[in-house]
Amino acid sequence: MANRHLAHDTPELRARWGSFAWTEENKAKADYHIAKYPPGRQKSAVMPLLDLAQRQVGAETDTQGWLPLPVMEYIADYLDMPVIRVVEVATFYFMYNLVPVGKFHVQVCGTTPCMLRGSDDIIAACKKRGMAKGEVSEDGLWTLTEVECMGNCATAPMVQINDGNYEDLTVERLDAVLDALAAGKEPKEGTQEPGRHTSEPSGGPTTLKDMVDANHDYRKEW
Repeated sequence: MANRHLAHDTPELRARWGSFAWTEENKAKADYHIAKYPPGRQKSAVMPLLDLAQRQVGAETDTQGWLPLPVMEYIADYLDMPVIRVVEVATFYFMYNLVPVGKFHVQVCGTTPCMLRGSDDIIAACKKRGMAKGEVSEDGLWTLTEVECMGNCATAPMVQINDGNYEDLTVERLDAVLDALAAGKEPKEGTQEPGRHTSEPSGGPTTLKDMVDANHDYRKEW
């Protein structure tokens, strides 16, 4: 599964991230999130602020981003809350990366529906490309994580890569997605099954096949 331990708090880590502060744009976003809550309840904004901080780290490192301890300390100070409370949130939710990741974080669902539809082959294909679970690949592009259900069981197997979901995967389809990302392109998200729109049966819809006539006023027939 994912690496859920904090990165070691070293002098090098402090030197790199000890002076972390919001960019002007992200400060405005952080204050916007805080303003959603009543006075004295600013701690409730910890989750969006952690996500915002992770994205800022990602922008600075050309990766998906992660949360060094000094960054979490900055969030704690910004929200006037104990650091341990921020760490508790960051370590509980898999959306937060606790160690450095690559430019593309490939999260493969390994739960039963995806496993039955070939997620083991998907993981093997990732490893064949030089990925190892919880590590950054030598070229800096990839980090592989096996995760629990992400809610796309009808279009299994699936992976989430950064903010995008890719579904109905085969090894060949996954390779096409990864090749496109590595080349700086933006592959189509969602189902990769030709002719499939969302999560209708793979053989096509079985009910409600005809589109409703938008020009027909059905109210007149009631």
